[in-house]
Amino acid sequence: MMQRLTQEELASLLQAKIEGIQSSTPLTDVVIDSRNILQPEQSLFVALKGAKFDGHNFVREVFDKGIRTFLVQEDFSPTASISKKACFLKVNKPLQALQKLASHQRSLFKGPVVAITGSNGKTIVKEWLGQVLSQKFSVAKSPKSYNSQVGVPLSIFGMDPMHQVAVLEAGISTTNEMDALENMMKPNLGIFTNIGTAHEEGFVSKNQKLEEKARLFQNCEYIIFRKEHAMITEYLEKRFPKKKLIIWSDGVGADYTLTVKKELSKSKILLMRPDLSLCTFMVPFSDEASLENIRHVIVAALTLGLDTKTIQEGLNHLKAIDMRLTLKPGTNQSLIIDDTYNNDLAGLRLALEFMNAQRPKKRKILIISDLLQVGNTDQVYEEVALLLTFYKIDYLLGVGKDISCLKEKLMIPMRFFQDTEHLLESLHDEFFDNDIILVTGARKFGFEAVVNRLQQRIHGTSLEINLNALTHNYNFYKTKLDAKTKVMVMVKAFAYGGGADEIANHLQQLKADYLAVAYTDEGLALRSEGIRLPIMVLNPVQESFPHLLQHDLEPVVYSLQFFKELAIFCKGQDKRMKIHLDLDTGMHRLGFEEQDMSQLLSMVQENPQLEIASLYTHLAAADESRHEDFTRSQLQTFTDMCERIMAKLNYRPLRHALNSAGIAAYSEFQLDMVRLGIGLYGVEVTGLYDQHLRVISTLKTTVSQVKKLKKGDSVGYSRKGIMEKDGQIATIAIGYADGYDRRFSNGKGFVLIHGKRAPVIGNVCMDMAMIDVTDMEVREGDEVIIYGPGISLKELAENIGTIPYELLTNISSRVKRVYYLD
Repeated sequence: MMQRLTQEELASLLQAKIEGIQSSTPLTDVVIDSRNILQPEQSLFVALKGAKFDGHNFVREVFDKGIRTFLVQEDFSPTASISKKACFLKVNKPLQALQKLASHQRSLFKGPVVAITGSNGKTIVKEWLGQVLSQKFSVAKSPKSYNSQVGVPLSIFGMDPMHQVAVLEAGISTTNEMDALENMMKPNLGIFTNIGTAHEEGFVSKNQKLEEKARLFQNCEYIIFRKEHAMITEYLEKRFPKKKLIIWSDGVGADYTLTVKKELSKSKILLMRPDLSLCTFMVPFSDEASLENIRHVIVAALTLGLDTKTIQEGLNHLKAIDMRLTLKPGTNQSLIIDDTYNNDLAGLRLALEFMNAQRPKKRKILIISDLLQVGNTDQVYEEVALLLTFYKIDYLLGVGKDISCLKEKLMIPMRFFQDTEHLLESLHDEFFDNDIILVTGARKFGFEAVVNRLQQRIHGTSLEINLNALTHNYNFYKTKLDAKTKVMVMVKAFAYGGGADEIANHLQQLKADYLAVAYTDEGLALRSEGIRLPIMVLNPVQESFPHLLQHDLEPVVYSLQFFKELAIFCKGQDKRMKIHLDLDTGMHRLGFEEQDMSQLLSMVQENPQLEIASLYTHLAAADESRHEDFTRSQLQTFTDMCERIMAKLNYRPLRHALNSAGIAAYSEFQLDMVRLGIGLYGVEVTGLYDQHLRVISTLKTTVSQVKKLKKGDSVGYSRKGIMEKDGQIATIAIGYADGYDRRFSNGKGFVLIHGKRAPVIGNVCMDMAMIDVTDMEVREGDEVIIYGPGISLKELAENIGTIPYELLTNISSRVKRVYYLD
């Protein structure tokens, strides 16, 4: 929430021109999304213009939801129906005005502000530092990874007078961005995590990126960084006075020395202070990235005045997991949103937004703990009640001594428990039935046990889908298209193995224009899960005609006979149906050819009950530049065929020819719509934009057992694997029944354990595979990456002579799909 300001005060602060009707009602909320308006009469809607959407196009919708104050671009003209019923603050650039408002909000905050930047680890350091500091202070922190030109001001609006310290992260992707973030944040303490290759494309060199990031610290009192990052150390020591620098190292010669002794599943950190005093911390992880991140946290906590005992108490509740919202399958067709690391209002609001965006379920159930170190408890729980009312929570399960105050504030069924153990005793599978369950709470309550109790019982192999990466890929392809070009997204074959229901729902939130499935059954399944987007069915059959009509599915018509059968059916039902005509221009799979055109044109004119929604063709080789002449010939043939058909119509169907490869290589032929498939899922088959896409799926399993073997010992069926020297193997819980291709046997495949490659040894079995982990520290239960970041699907596919499509779509339905926002 921002400081209470009237419209007149806002106009003065932002040097905005006021038009319309004014009100004296103070404004406290800033809104940029028309879907999340809690208190419209107290809200300012900021119309931002981005790559995908223009906020000015949503003014009418926001007005209808009760907002009466708008921050808009100076050339915006509201419709006459609302221009005299609302107040419009007109500025040259709404984003800069939003940032100026955030700067004003920051100036009112009296506590220290910690700002974190770097190439990796920003969000983890921010979350962990926030949790450690919350042992003593009321902490405001950036929600999730809100670190951009828009995310930072939204984070600052979450800094209330009740907070004693704020922890914010700052991220940039190109030059001339950090000054705006620094001007808003005005940090007292800075943390520079590291410098690497992330977002490298926006800078001419790593040195330039380092210089840009360091601008965040130009007015800091202190800057924390690790001595071993030589580029950072050299740059900061040259440009900042020594008294501002707080340097830590795992060796001597720094302000703080933090040496690590690793144990089985934890580590001991020995700290030597500048005064040479010693203390020890225990942390619950041993991987290098987490150990670097937590040492940033320890040094920052000491700098902010926490004693070692309090820091250790905070460390006891940390877990070496990703900080993310995760959607998991639950008992009795329920969905679980795992937000078990989060414990503040900003995070709760984001989790409730995520919950609200999911497929409709019978009930929305919230399992929540006390919010710790929140300052004014009455005010905070009033806001919690407001959020739960706005997002229409149907049932509440609360744990802790303070959360029960919601009994007086809400009129919904609820139960409260003194601790997590009593909650677990009360959880019974039969209580949950097709519900969506949000589990969120402070670390000390151990709500991971609640999630484990409610999860669907499926074996340990899982396919994790990063919805933020999917959004990034969708938006990347949108940048290659004209604003008016529509996007049809392929969700056939279980959304390329990723899970059609959840991915289609996310695409619906992204406002995709069309979905495409292979078979009618797939379309029916999406309709049953609340998907309302138009759906094209690629391979319909005559038996499915009634279902197509009943569920508003749009079939592809690819032959004269099929056209005739569908026309007769619709005429007999006295119904119209939208159809899509497949024109064969060289793929030679399905579709109308040149010799069909005369009959097709006659049938189109004779059967107006079949409305042609689109005309399309399949490009046979858009992913290979050596076939460019053939591809361009296809496109020209398609254009000619479309013109002949449209000449017989009194309306204009959509035309689409480009697939993912076509968007990358032939964007000048985008026509009215494109079909986005494999590119959405992170595979860029042309090689033109490999570095711009993000991997969206990670297939994981676990080590079931580790065995020590001698040189010459055989491994697996038919004794195909032979140990070349004394060593050890690990058996992992995945096989060809899960979709792990048997062709990966005998060294053709490899996996990642602790960031290192381990080759498959012997034949892949139905439910298991064996990998050579000689000279690696591997234990039962260790996580194994089958593919994902660090293992290219392209490389794996090439190793066994196939394509990434096959690997993606072969993942068995028994493999649990987990969806998350990072």
